[in-house]
Amino acid sequence: MLFPTTIAGSLPKPEWLAEPNVLWAPWKSAGAELERAKRDATMLAVKLQEDAGVDIVTEGEQARQHFVHGFLANIEGIDFAHKVEMGIRKDRYKAMVPQVVAPLKLKGRVHADEARIARTHTSHQLKFTLPGPMTIIDTIADQYYGDRVKMAFAFAELLNEEAKALQADGVDVIQFDEPAFNVYMDEVSDWGIKALERAAEGLTCATAVHICYGYGIKANTDWKQTLGSEWRQYEDIFPAIDASSIQQVAIECRNSKVPLELLALLKGKIVQAGVIDVASDVVETAEDVVNTIEAVMKHVPASNIVATTNCGMAPMHRDIAEAKLMALGAGAKLARQRFG
Repeated sequence: MLFPTTIAGSLPKPEWLAEPNVLWAPWKSAGAELERAKRDATMLAVKLQEDAGVDIVTEGEQARQHFVHGFLANIEGIDFAHKVEMGIRKDRYKAMVPQVVAPLKLKGRVHADEARIARTHTSHQLKFTLPGPMTIIDTIADQYYGDRVKMAFAFAELLNEEAKALQADGVDVIQFDEPAFNVYMDEVSDWGIKALERAAEGLTCATAVHICYGYGIKANTDWKQTLGSEWRQYEDIFPAIDASSIQQVAIECRNSKVPLELLALLKGKIVQAGVIDVASDVVETAEDVVNTIEAVMKHVPASNIVATTNCGMAPMHRDIAEAKLMALGAGAKLARQRFG
């Protein structure tokens, strides 16, 4: 199939799950009720994608509060009770983050429930997202290892453990989200790719890395205003990614200032081309999606293109996100008709 569709990972949570302090306050002690709500939200996310014509679905990250901290929550050696303020993405913004205070070890499975729920309720291919090692260490304070690289590889080992288990659960594509890859350029080539490959070591399912310039918060929007008319940061890291064992690269292509000719540097990869803008409430038409796919085809063989979203959709209003999903499915279908 030309131009199969997927999403970057996250979807907006239903209102009854997205506002737990309001709607779930009476049931805070009733963990089973919250787990049931997460299950139901996961099933709904899968159904919405199927109805929109998305071919490779995700569980929508419905059971996670944060794309990084959702993975960290089931790891020994992390102190969530005493968060500290830390600069994120080279001090682009500040955040209160947990601390690594002891050797890292998985307490058990992290995402088994949502992966198995999604796998049970869809016959589509299933993609699951995990944070990448470099992005994790850029989102947590180190009070134990004293070495960024050592800590990154410690997390890579845990990611690999969970990724292999997800593969056994029936996941078809495992994607590591590495927005930090467009911030620490030298480190990507020095050790970031190696840590990513360690996280994916031994997997026989498809593997992907998602990179982006950041969405959803004002700090990212303000930073992008300083980058000029062309965003060429990927030019520094695409050759290293292309030489890696990771098979797919998810990248924003719709309404970004990334020169699409840079995609030619990923000559050995499947390109998950972002054809839906998650930074705008304007809903794309099917023709918009076709036009973006056609622009990407100038630099990437059609057989190597997967149509996706620029990034996760969690910060968006749900009705807009659903409309954009419909545009994604309709646009890819139209592109297949038009281009073969």
